[in-house]
Amino acid sequence: MTHIKSIFKAIAALIKYKVSLAVTFTTVIGYLICSHGFHFEILTLMFSVFILAGGASALNEYQERAFDAKMTRTKNRPLPSGHISPKNALIISVVFISLGLIFLYFLFGFITAFLGFFNIIWYNLLYTKLKRITAFAVVPGSLTGAIPLLMGWTAAGAYVFDTAALFLAFFIFIWQIPHFWLLMFKYGKEYEAAGFPTINQNINSWSLKMIIFSWVLATSFSSVMAAFFIGNISIPFIIAIFVLNVLFIGIFVKLSFADAAELNLKKSFISINVYMFLFLLMLSIFQLLTS
Repeated sequence: MTHIKSIFKAIAALIKYKVSLAVTFTTVIGYLICSHGFHFEILTLMFSVFILAGGASALNEYQERAFDAKMTRTKNRPLPSGHISPKNALIISVVFISLGLIFLYFLFGFITAFLGFFNIIWYNLLYTKLKRITAFAVVPGSLTGAIPLLMGWTAAGAYVFDTAALFLAFFIFIWQIPHFWLLMFKYGKEYEAAGFPTINQNINSWSLKMIIFSWVLATSFSSVMAAFFIGNISIPFIIAIFVLNVLFIGIFVKLSFADAAELNLKKSFISINVYMFLFLLMLSIFQLLTS
């Protein structure tokens, strides 16, 4: 029993289940906002997207196993630690990706499956290679976080280039940039030691904080623009989003520009994730209530 538990634990780590759950969450948000309701098929959508995202994460760990072994933050992952062999990791990734795409195609159609396939190509072939070349790979790489929301939108039967869908995808795109650079702020030295170029190499800590804060402001501003792109936006929602943004910016400023850098950095990272979660959740709830 203990051996079986260790295997499942290693596989869960290989597919980065927390990241895969986050991807699934944004997909579900896209579906809920588009469909204005909860339908049974959302469960199959969640399963399909979760295993597809897990397969992409497993493939990424296979691709970066040599780099992961050089960083303290990642050296205990299943591949560098030896809990899963590279061959088995590759098999798991191929099986998960294949099943995810098959389910999406037969249950939700070609467009949703194609978006999933496109995201694999963009994440595992382009972004994974590009971040070894430039510290600004996160900008095109952020598209991988926006696509799942469009997958949820199309799974609900709507047009992929709908204005509301593109706005929501843009919000996720913008949000990911400060989210990633906060990681660089904390783990930049480890990435550099592993051979990755980082933005930390070219600017000092204070300038990096200001760049991150600028992207945080852009993320905040983009959420306020929801009223111009999404239908059925009510006055209470606008007020709620305004309050959320004021609280978020205030908390982020207090955490990011204090003296206890490492502790505050961790809380800053948590705050920007909570902010994204609350904004999308509030938007979904208000859309469901006004449908």
